[in-house]
Amino acid sequence: MTCVTTAAADSAADEPDTGSAHAAPKGGRSTGSPQAAPEGDRSAGSRADAVAATSRTAANSGAGTDATPSAGTVGGTGTRTGTEGGGEERPRRQRGEQTRQLILETALRLFRERGYTETTMRAIAKEAGVAVGNAYYYFDSKEHLIQGFYDQNQAAHRVASGPVLAREKEFAARLRGVLHAGVDVNDPYHSFAATFFKTAAEPSSPLSPFSRESSPAREAAIAIFRDVVEGSSAKLDPELRKVLPELLWLGWMGVVLFWVYDRSPDRRRTRRLIDGIVPLIDRLVGLSRLRVLRPALRQVLGLLDTIREDD
Repeated sequence: MTCVTTAAADSAADEPDTGSAHAAPKGGRSTGSPQAAPEGDRSAGSRADAVAATSRTAANSGAGTDATPSAGTVGGTGTRTGTEGGGEERPRRQRGEQTRQLILETALRLFRERGYTETTMRAIAKEAGVAVGNAYYYFDSKEHLIQGFYDQNQAAHRVASGPVLAREKEFAARLRGVLHAGVDVNDPYHSFAATFFKTAAEPSSPLSPFSRESSPAREAAIAIFRDVVEGSSAKLDPELRKVLPELLWLGWMGVVLFWVYDRSPDRRRTRRLIDGIVPLIDRLVGLSRLRVLRPALRQVLGLLDTIREDD
């Protein structure tokens, strides 16, 4: 979910347990559903179960970059990466990934049960059965946990979008399927999404979908929409083709905001919104090749450049 969050500071009780045998210096952020179906095809409960299983599968498919706290370096955006060689390297990395995933899944469950603000890093570690220092080794803070969730969420969204992207060639069908898949993937976390949004809406928040810290998840999301465009049979203006994935992602952010405050069963209002806007987008994309609309297209492209200026 390119989801949103509140980043409340943990209490002093949540400081790393440096006396633990597993404690290590803080690390940075650890980076890391079935095809969406029309309303009524399946229950919200069964969809949530399937999405949760798919999220774990997607996260585990990227395993292999984390080490246990005994050895590691900070790589990329903060993921702990093993440096030792030998025959034990792969099992060690697998155990590290399993621990990281356990901490993340435990945190998400506690966020749903207790709320984001009320859940501390110490409580997460206790519930997961790991030392507090171990929890801090993989995730510096609750903010980094949410960044880890963002990455896992995008991996799950890609898996959920796979069937429709493999089956459909028409642009509208591909876009509709990907947007519905995004709702499916995010829906198990709907109960605390509004809490996240309060902080993510702050321009300075690292949890903002537009922040530098969120760039890995943002680029992963844009890549899904790039697949929508590149694999379609749509005839596009060459300049629009380059930027359309990012424009579609910006539109998806609007859908996510609507979804956050949607209290209808199975997010029916959000799904109706998707079904209503996709034909309009498809129509505009088709008209983009008309010569008379090229000046307006250039204005849109210029607006996108303006948004990117601070990157």
